Amino acid sequence: MDRDVIADKLESLRRCLERVRDRCPVTPEELMANIDAQDIVALNLTRAVQICVDLAAHVIADLPVSPPESMGEAFSLLQTGQVIDGTTCLALQRAVGFRNLAVHSYRNIDWQIVHRICCQHLTDFEHFAIAINQYAGRP
Repeated sequence: MDRDVIADKLESLRRCLERVRDRCPVTPEELMANIDAQDIVALNLTRAVQICVDLAAHVIADLPVSPPESMGEAFSLLQTGQVIDGTTCLALQRAVGFRNLAVHSYRNIDWQIVHRICCQHLTDFEHFAIAINQYAGRP
């Protein structure tokens, strides 16, 4: 496992979350009315999820498990390997669902849900980052 790769990806994740916090309007209605904010928030949330998936794949390569068959399964394997807890696993699996919707069906995004993610669930990504950082620090 390359700790520099992990550090770089964690920094990228931090920047994405900061961008979401900086650009997400105060209310869901403001988000629904602001196309630029929608683009910035959706792009950075999507990037955040992808960075987490990439980090998961990097750590999984270091674990005695088979490669995941899906993005969501990557987080299950991290839970099995005791890298993340069940709550974080479930949260990141849900985030993958958002990512898939954002990438494949952008027009169908529910901006109320996106606003809720921005206001209540960015800590899920931070908990994941802490767990990965702790794992990377292990001898």
